[in-house]
Amino acid sequence: METHRFVERGDGSLLVTATAALPPYPDRLTAHLTRHAAEAPDRPFLVRRGPDGAFDALTYGAARQTVERIAAALLARTLSAERPVMILSGNGFEHALLSLAALHVGIAVAPVSPAYSTVSQDHARLRAIVDLLTPGLVFAAEGAVYAPAIAAAVPSGTEVVIADGAAIGRPATPFAALMQWEDPESVAAAHAAVEPGTVGKLLFTSGSTGVPKAVVNTHRMLGANQAMLQARFPGLTAAPPVMVDWLPWHHTFGGNHNFNLVLANGGTLHIDEGRPTPGGIRETVRALREVAPTLYLTVPKGFEALVPHLRDDADLRRNFFSRLQVTFFAAAGLPQPVWDAIDDLARQTIGRTVPMVTGLGATETAPLALVTDDRPAKAGQVGLPAPGVTLKVAPVGTKREARVRGPNVTPGYWRRPDLTAAAFDEEGFYRLGDALVPVDPDDLHRGFTFDGRLNEDFKLTTGVWVSVGPLRAAFLDAFQPLVRDVAIAGEARDEVAALVFPDIAACRALSGETGSDDAVLAHPVLRRDLARRLAAFAGKATGSSNRIARLLLLAEPPALDRDEVTDKGSINQRGVLRNRADAVARLYAASLDPALITPETA
Repeated sequence: METHRFVERGDGSLLVTATAALPPYPDRLTAHLTRHAAEAPDRPFLVRRGPDGAFDALTYGAARQTVERIAAALLARTLSAERPVMILSGNGFEHALLSLAALHVGIAVAPVSPAYSTVSQDHARLRAIVDLLTPGLVFAAEGAVYAPAIAAAVPSGTEVVIADGAAIGRPATPFAALMQWEDPESVAAAHAAVEPGTVGKLLFTSGSTGVPKAVVNTHRMLGANQAMLQARFPGLTAAPPVMVDWLPWHHTFGGNHNFNLVLANGGTLHIDEGRPTPGGIRETVRALREVAPTLYLTVPKGFEALVPHLRDDADLRRNFFSRLQVTFFAAAGLPQPVWDAIDDLARQTIGRTVPMVTGLGATETAPLALVTDDRPAKAGQVGLPAPGVTLKVAPVGTKREARVRGPNVTPGYWRRPDLTAAAFDEEGFYRLGDALVPVDPDDLHRGFTFDGRLNEDFKLTTGVWVSVGPLRAAFLDAFQPLVRDVAIAGEARDEVAALVFPDIAACRALSGETGSDDAVLAHPVLRRDLARRLAAFAGKATGSSNRIARLLLLAEPPALDRDEVTDKGSINQRGVLRNRADAVARLYAASLDPALITPETA
């Protein structure tokens, strides 16, 4: 039985739709909370680790009661999409309850990256976001941590709610006060008035240049996305899923895909305080030793950081794989060696591999749009459209762009009709900006492979196009684990070169250098190894478009304030090249800079 229909059109575009219909879904996202609170009030919904190290659970029944109380408090403040709830801090019970309360009664919620408050030095982005949103209420869990950002960006007349009761130098409402309200009639009436097109969330894209855009997420989008996931993974409804997840809720992967997946299916989400960093991964490992997930969904860096611990810790490995049904990654490409390592570890532990699924989507698609099927896949594959989604693969220059239409697609950008108009084509398809190629041109049912971001590609002076996405992914594969990220240079140049952000810990381990970071990067053992890898990489090149002539190690990591990195940690290629123009000039100087590494120095 064919799963998808393919229609070639006279303009060179290809339309792809699933043969299966999209399952029904509720008009209001929090209908899932109401249902599970009635059916299983004592089941843990959210779990966090308390100060004593023990787990603290919030049940579905308790969550519903608290959500309805907070919703009454929000209604009394006449909040709306025009005056939304803005959340500054990261994942936590209070964040979840406040967000669900706003959604429950049709008030928009706007979770903002904590980095804009805690990492940024000038708070310029946060001020611009506040100006765009005009929030009616701003929440932060930790008063002392967020007080500088609040002072810098939040108008004095805007109500601020603090969870820990810390003084912030201005009047603030304790979060506990929101939980004291009761007005069941008003809450019920407001909930009944929520429609599929009601604005649920305003989620900010990372903003490759300038101020991030606020993407409108409606209840229709959020509900349809969960129906698509249930269609792809029918086992989700057979038993409540159990997840351990660190992904931030201000981002569509963590806040829409994963959080709502648990909510929609009556599962349990263990809030992971870890991160995929050398220090942060320890907390993730601690949680995974104690909790056996049924699903593990994360970004590629999450798998990269976890694999060494799975290799070295048999108890962790046994617990991690004991109930695991599916692994899933998104937001970036997973290096094939990491994928292979996960498969090998699963075979060693449980005698089989665990299906690895991925796909393609965006904040504007809530986020799922394309997804791989049950057939074995490789790094770079993104699958076919989910039920309810129509994919248009349209010719753009030498490539073919992915464009989508469906109930999961945003109506546009908040208060930016100009950006909204530019984001859609003449048929109403949202332009993802990603290029695709068929896995097998003779069998389109095998799906598509990611072929780079259209706005990252460039031409060499020879007229040859450089496809940055695939080249960057191949480079990172070849230089694991020494390289954290890379920006590909060469526009209007004769050759391709690379600005490399090294993984200092891995480089230090290889070189044996115990001194400064600069000493590590200058160590001859490291430089010879990188040169050897670069020579091998060049030896596999098929032409100038995928041969990297030289690289330069950058000791200074990419900076959020300078648009060099997104809030979820991925590189902004053009931002790096723009801000590091001096480093790019060194790559192409007439006299070879001794700091450069070339294949010839191997």
